[in-house]
Amino acid sequence: MQTETTHETDPPASLTAQNPARMGAVPASPQPPGGETARRHKGRVLLVEDEADLVSSLSYSLEAAGYQVQSALDGTTALKLAAARLPDIVLLDLMLPDISGLEVCRRIRASGQMPQPIVIMVTARGEELDRVVGFEVGADDYLVKPFSVRELLLRMEARRRAQSAPEEPEAPREPAAAPAASASPGKGRIALGDLAVDPDSHQVFVCGNEVHVSALEMRLLLHLLAVPGKVRYRRELLTEVWGYHPEVSSRTLDTHVKRLRQKLADAGAYIHTVRGVGYRIVAKPSVSDQRKRPARGK
Repeated sequence: MQTETTHETDPPASLTAQNPARMGAVPASPQPPGGETARRHKGRVLLVEDEADLVSSLSYSLEAAGYQVQSALDGTTALKLAAARLPDIVLLDLMLPDISGLEVCRRIRASGQMPQPIVIMVTARGEELDRVVGFEVGADDYLVKPFSVRELLLRMEARRRAQSAPEEPEAPREPAAAPAASASPGKGRIALGDLAVDPDSHQVFVCGNEVHVSALEMRLLLHLLAVPGKVRYRRELLTEVWGYHPEVSSRTLDTHVKRLRQKLADAGAYIHTVRGVGYRIVAKPSVSDQRKRPARGK
């Protein structure tokens, strides 16, 4: 059954007798929803979770922290709400009764919906392969149950800061041998070969056609464009783009770069791998990339 719920009242008294930790989460200390924190609207959250008890306890904690929460107990309802309500953040369980959370995330990213929501996967599946696949389909973060609500809130805040305040690319102080990224006067658009990026409107264009990227992919692209032709070290990217969570591995960085290259199509060859060091972006494709790319029409 497809179910949509909106929580705006005190938590049910029965929650005080339950142990939400068995559902995979450790609840925050109860706070009155009518307090000053709750009056501050931080954004819209879509909570996708098939365990009703966990939905109730998490919704209460999120509302106490200032978020507006809607919930869905299955993937079909989640996709309808994501399209109709345009949430700022989606908290997504992977094991849903109808379609998997991975498929829900994939469809959200493929929808072209703008702006794209922050997607944080919240699941009991914590193997490295599960994390990598989650990031591959477009997740911005990945949190394994059991978890503390405080950690969840901090991760949400970190993702919101990254989305709302992307780093402005800085012009190189000295002329670089490689083609430099240029900004269009008065528009804030950065151009590099066939690639154009508008940080203010969160838009990316390749040969004039818009390409939809997630907030994290945009931040990664802007970090590379800030110093065209120069190497961005792997640890530097992990620290500046992800905030360097211990569970964010170099493989996660490689997965996101691969996904970004695929989205940028021909311009994806501008992102060069410096083996064992990191990545750089240059308007001319690398020799290795040209060799790998099949000839057109074959």
